[in-house]
Amino acid sequence: MRAGIVVTVTRGDRRRLEAIVADRGAPQKHVWRAHIVLATADGCGTAEIMRRSGKSKPVVWRWQARFMAEGVDGLLRDKTRKPGKPPLAPDTVQRVVDLALGPPPGETTHWTGRMLAQAAGISLRSVQRILEAHRIAPHRIRTFKLSNDPNFAAKLKDVVGLYVDPPDHAVVLSVDEKSQIQALDRTQPGLPMKPGRAGTMTHDYKRNGTTTLFAALNVLDGTVIGRNMQRHRHQEFIRFLDTVEAQVPARKAIHAIVDNYATHKHPKVRQWLARHPRWTFHFTPTSASWLNAVEGFFAKLTRRRLKRGVFRSVDDLKAAIDRFVAETNADPKPFVWTAKPTHVLAAVKRGKQTLESIH
Repeated sequence: MRAGIVVTVTRGDRRRLEAIVADRGAPQKHVWRAHIVLATADGCGTAEIMRRSGKSKPVVWRWQARFMAEGVDGLLRDKTRKPGKPPLAPDTVQRVVDLALGPPPGETTHWTGRMLAQAAGISLRSVQRILEAHRIAPHRIRTFKLSNDPNFAAKLKDVVGLYVDPPDHAVVLSVDEKSQIQALDRTQPGLPMKPGRAGTMTHDYKRNGTTTLFAALNVLDGTVIGRNMQRHRHQEFIRFLDTVEAQVPARKAIHAIVDNYATHKHPKVRQWLARHPRWTFHFTPTSASWLNAVEGFFAKLTRRRLKRGVFRSVDDLKAAIDRFVAETNADPKPFVWTAKPTHVLAAVKRGKQTLESIH
């Protein structure tokens, strides 16, 4: 025991301390404090008390002194601590929010956390908490494009009507091309993924040529008709239409949803349509290719097959695309449109009003 420490435990104190130790519902911090005092009363040295309680020497001495000063009640009460740093003043919080929502200084395009912290005179972590609480993210940006097509509403309802209520005895096809798909080979082989390390691939690559994928997504059953071609002119588009014409049963009408690419409106394409009366083209509004369901298939193809792919030739690229189309057709999923046209029109209206109010 430390010199100058004399712990006197009365019978009443011992009964209370032993009751705390025996109480299975007592807080553990009260239990080990009671063990320290009981071991001290039994004549144990500091080293032995440390071994029994599992606490350090300063902790043992602190609670011995607390018992000498306040008795058993002192063991059951924690001393109040000094309060931590005071919260930021509301004016400071509002200043950070106003700065984040305003233009950044100089030639920078957006605020960073450290720039805000320096401007407001607070820590970076405080800025991060404020931005998180107010759901402000200066580092993020979302792209958009509002259609200026005067017939936007009519075209939207026409296309969505085909998705939601397709005509009887007809096939609804979403048609488009994914042009300039590059056959990229990496300059060095990458490393596979393993626990604690992501897979790797070189940032540079070797271009081995390009191909264009023409695709027609059957909205009703989810199957895809695809064909790779070297270019994407009206000649290739007409050859693709011949391919689709040969694969769709002759008794069915064909409603094709296409975008406003010039190839789709070429005079020779119009002549081809005149020779095939069962075909009807439905054009999406200008700057609204997202209405074309086949864009979702192209996105999945890019994400799952092309982005991390390694292709040593255009033939390798074409074979990989053909295999992906075959896998899609082996387990097709019908396209289901869920957004209401009224909600889309309302969102477009809000976007235009916002742009007009700003500019």
